[in-house]
Parts: sequence; C-alpha cells; structure tokens
Amino acid sequence: MALTITNLSATPSDDEPLFVHNDGDEDRSQDEPTSVGFTSRFLAQKPRGPMTCDRYPRVCRAAGSAGPDCCKKRCVNVKTDWFNCGMCGKKCRYLEICCKGKCVNPMSNRLHCGDCNNSCNKGSKCQYGMCSYA
Repeated sequence: MALTITNLSATPSDDEPLFVHNDGDEDRSQDEPTSVGFTSRFLAQKPRGPMTCDRYPRVCRAAGSAGPDCCKKRCVNVKTDWFNCGMCGKKCRYLEICCKGKCVNPMSNRLHCGDCNNSCNKGSKCQYGMCSYA
C-alpha cells in the first residue's frame, strides 16, 4: 500500500516535462543572487604575513607555544629540542636526546637512563636504558 502511494507521488504530471534539455545558452544571472557590493573593513585590509618570533619575540612566550626561545624563526625549547640543544643550531647525535640543554645518551647515562632525569640508584649502572646492578 505504501509503495503505491510513493510511486504515484513520484510520477510527473502532464504539464511537467519528464526531461529538461539545457544547452547552456540560457542566461542564469537572474536566478543567482547578486552581491550587495559592501566590502567590510576587515576584508579590505592587506593580509599580514605570519607572526614569526624573529620579528615578534613575545610570540614564543604565549600559551601553547612550542618553547620560549627563538631559533631560525621558530619557537623552540633549547633545554629539550634535539635540533637546538642548549643553543640554536646545536644538534644531538643519533641515539642522543636533549636533557637540560645537553645531549646525552639515554642508553648509558646514569643521570638520564632511558629518559631525561631518570637517575639510577647508587651502586647500579645504566645498561640499554635500564638501571641494573652489576
């Protein structure tokens, strides 16, 4: 029963054409709304470039920033950044991490065993990033 009602409502009436042929020759400019011609002051202003820390150093101290220091137009933390460890441009070697501004090997460093500030107890040493007793 519901199927027949749906089919009847979907059939076109006699005055409605089944297919509409459009060559693209018709002028559709009257169908589309025209713009008001108003440009806001916000849109009229010239866009600014990105706020980089070399021009605006306070950007790095904002909440959500990657770090308080500016290196090559990027905000970084020189105490933890592997590519700017201790100062801009100082890269840590392979298998080293930056802890407190110094490149250390967490696989063998007793003060930073496995991760920064993870020190081994007295009498143990750091082997493969884990504290073990000899």
